[in-house]
Amino acid sequence: MSQTVSGIAALVEAYLELHAQFRPVDLTFMGLPGHDHRLPPAGPQVAQQESEGLERLRSALDAAAPPQHAGEQLDARLLDAQLAHAAAELNRAPRLLNPAWYTGEAAFGIISLLLPQPGKTPEEIRTALTARLSDMPRFLNEGLAHLHAAQQIPADWSTRAATEATSLVEFLRQELWLHPHTDSRDAALADAAAQAAQAAEAFALEVQGPLRGSPEVSTACGAAHLELLMRRVHGLPFGPHEALAQAEAAFAHLTAELEQDALSFGTDWQSVLASLDAVRPDPAELADIYRHWHQRALQAAEDAELVTAASGYGLDFRPMPDWARQVSRDLYFLFYRSPAAARAGTGSVYWIVEDGTPPNVSFIKLVHAVHHGSVGHHTQNARARQSPSQLARLGGTDGALGLTFLSSGTAVEGWACYAEDLLLETGGFYTPEERLLLKTFERRNAACCIADIKLHLGQWTLEQMRAFYRDEVGFPEARVWGESTRNSMLPATRLMYWLGIQQIRRLRAASPLPPREFHDQLLAHGHAPLHWLDIPQAADPHSNPLPDTSGAS
Repeated sequence: MSQTVSGIAALVEAYLELHAQFRPVDLTFMGLPGHDHRLPPAGPQVAQQESEGLERLRSALDAAAPPQHAGEQLDARLLDAQLAHAAAELNRAPRLLNPAWYTGEAAFGIISLLLPQPGKTPEEIRTALTARLSDMPRFLNEGLAHLHAAQQIPADWSTRAATEATSLVEFLRQELWLHPHTDSRDAALADAAAQAAQAAEAFALEVQGPLRGSPEVSTACGAAHLELLMRRVHGLPFGPHEALAQAEAAFAHLTAELEQDALSFGTDWQSVLASLDAVRPDPAELADIYRHWHQRALQAAEDAELVTAASGYGLDFRPMPDWARQVSRDLYFLFYRSPAAARAGTGSVYWIVEDGTPPNVSFIKLVHAVHHGSVGHHTQNARARQSPSQLARLGGTDGALGLTFLSSGTAVEGWACYAEDLLLETGGFYTPEERLLLKTFERRNAACCIADIKLHLGQWTLEQMRAFYRDEVGFPEARVWGESTRNSMLPATRLMYWLGIQQIRRLRAASPLPPREFHDQLLAHGHAPLHWLDIPQAADPHSNPLPDTSGAS
């Protein structure tokens, strides 16, 4: 990142350096060099130092010459979004006052080094591991100082942090040594891990005791902040109130459609879902079923000329490794996490949990094979690496808690959810029951948009949000608490799924391009707000309506 550059490109480099200074774990996930040995600073001056750095970049961006080409234009808008988001979050709810931020960064500071990293040697990985483990006591102790000075901590945030810290302790004492690049006979690494585990254990005790927080603390970000996130960061042409009205109307009509559609099955739609859930594969055949539907989806999209899929970039389905089996249950550990954009290698790994009850076949097909694999995130990530915008190439990176750039969200999750419905246009890829399941997915996404907005407008408490997820949306009980707690930490993250789908549909309805060309152009921009994309439009936005998919969600 030190090469000589000028203009917008120089500001992008300066921003990445600033991001690296305060969030080095993100840089590991992005694949950018020079920071794998560090955990974030968390001392008393950090917020002020970061704020000053953001202000300097803001002044430089405001004074910069106009962008010269499409890539620079996108970079300039993404940089504006990131600067606005980071500054607003520092003023509203600094991550330094969230106990789960510390546990996420500590855990994934280590895990990020253990994920597939093309081009790195085992020795480089061990050196970085030793350095980060050695830095963990400092990081967690600085965190405790910040948290003790905080006046209010939401109780659920402390509960999540305690779970993660406890899991991290067990990981550092046991599972870490199952990784092929670690060796407990390495005295420096073993000592660093022991000290890190002790610090994590102390952190867990504090957030379970003096720092356990209060359930009375509101997590609502407020209308003004939500407006900023939606319009300036997500690049949407409307704010929370208009989005809420759209989502509530969609939830109502989708519910009515599901009830009507279920009549053709002679039952209610919940019973149709139960029949799909009963079809579960033999665990011994699980990987083959993932591969089968991944390949079927790629072929279906190719035959129907819907999108140029990432057939040249591999996706390997493997059993969850022993070193990750337990820690993956308690942390934001993704089964599919595309290799770092700047260190992509030749393919991705998709980990499969073979112990316990396997997912049903339809869920494997729709979520694992299509949403994450084949034409979903897999193709999207591969294509994003050729974007003319550097920030759009990096923005969709998943970090310790979620996307490193919120501005990438409507593209990242909007596309993957849209891709599920896209295969309805192939004719025979889905069964009639699966078409109904797809509609429940859209209903769920509209519901989560409603919940995200109502929580952060202060119209709902967390418990009201949970009751809605449980009673109206039908989330499994095991998912309700984790989903809602993460929503409370990250405003405007759950709305981006449904609103992202709607943005793609509007773009497509207004475009004269045939499906493959439209989707290829969409993906070629990378991970950037969909409303900003430069895709040809027809003179009459109704001249190229979407095809009738007879049950598309």
